Amino acid sequence: MSADVPRRTAASRATDRPGDASPFALGLLLRQAHWRAATVMSEALRPLGIELRHFAVLIVLVDRGPTVQRDLAAATGTDKAGIMRVVDDLERKGLAVRKSVPGDRRVRAVEITPQGVELFDAAHVAAEPLADRLVADLGSDESEQLRDLLTRFAYPAGGEA
Repeated sequence: MSADVPRRTAASRATDRPGDASPFALGLLLRQAHWRAATVMSEALRPLGIELRHFAVLIVLVDRGPTVQRDLAAATGTDKAGIMRVVDDLERKGLAVRKSVPGDRRVRAVEITPQGVELFDAAHVAAEPLADRLVADLGSDESEQLRDLLTRFAYPAGGEA
């Protein structure tokens, strides 16, 4: 250690265990919570023949209507190649179609099909009991509080990241 650098007491080190007080604790806890939720929700989607990455695109299409692939990639946090693979899968399964965008032959919008909407609705029905299982150890007020806190955390009022 250089003589110019002030000595500090040892910082808390990240452990990925409950009660961790390190500066990385929140991120690690959120990562673990995401992994658990993704694993449980994947169970609901598996019998329907899709994965979470497919369902993420269907969510955007139901919410926004026909959407160009570039915007789908941004909305789902997927790169260009990844979104193309997901849309290819959805097209093969008859859940979405690519359509030309008037005025720009190079751009294609992705649109959910009626079969895609049916699967989207079936996924919600299949996921409901599993979602209840995710929050089974929380009281009903705590479950709502968790949803509220995570929403405020993910979408801060000032829009900062």
